[in-house]
Amino acid sequence: MIEQITDQLTILGHPQRITVFRMLMRRFPDRVPAGELAAELDIKPSTMSNYLNALQRSGLVKQERSGTSLLYSIEMKNVQQMLDFLIVDCCRGRPDICMPFPKDTATNRKFNVLFICSGNSARSIFAESLLREIGGDRFNVYSAGTRPSSELNPFAVQVLRDKGHDISALRPKTLSEFSAPDAPAMDFVFTVCNQAANEECPAWEGQPISGHWGVEDPVKAEGTDAEKSLAFQTAYGALKRRIQAFSSLPVESLDRIALQSAVDEIGRTPTEETK
Repeated sequence: MIEQITDQLTILGHPQRITVFRMLMRRFPDRVPAGELAAELDIKPSTMSNYLNALQRSGLVKQERSGTSLLYSIEMKNVQQMLDFLIVDCCRGRPDICMPFPKDTATNRKFNVLFICSGNSARSIFAESLLREIGGDRFNVYSAGTRPSSELNPFAVQVLRDKGHDISALRPKTLSEFSAPDAPAMDFVFTVCNQAANEECPAWEGQPISGHWGVEDPVKAEGTDAEKSLAFQTAYGALKRRIQAFSSLPVESLDRIALQSAVDEIGRTPTEETK
């Protein structure tokens, strides 16, 4: 096993290969086309293919075919095995001397949750509104954008009104509001669009549980107003399904590892509309 771990660490020692690995980790559990990775990281397709092949040979990344496309994702079991080796063997089972793991999440206080997308005009606003309603008084809920719009999308606003949400306090917010020294410490941070997951986000104090719950962007929908409205309804339904699953978790009694596993599993749920 030591030889395998050594090979994996050697592969990750290359600055661009580890950048590809980090991107796939942020997108986990998504399966990402090689072309999208190359475009987002500004790497030539042929070079990206070499990096992905190396990561795949090391067992850290897996490849799946969907039609004519090759999709790549993290092989989490092997990544966890590598990290377990570093923590259990190299650190002698003392993670406290090797890395600053936060304490278990169990507490009687409210949990702070942040949803991130690029524009903060639709999907993250949906998620903020849904968890505030479904989660009751267990959560303080926020949303922000990496490049926030100047106003909420009117189709998104209409969906929220139709569903009975209070929209009076909603507004697009920049991510910097939540990385300032006086910002609330986050317990959970979720990206709900691929663009936000692809970008570098701040290193959150306290290492919150993070997840990628990517949902197709309804703002890009084309056609009649009815067709556009349907796209927003679909995005709302997809997020509602995931947030219902999240809010049903016994967050207070689960440790960090179990919570992260549950959050990742929710990210794998289908995204069909929920009534």
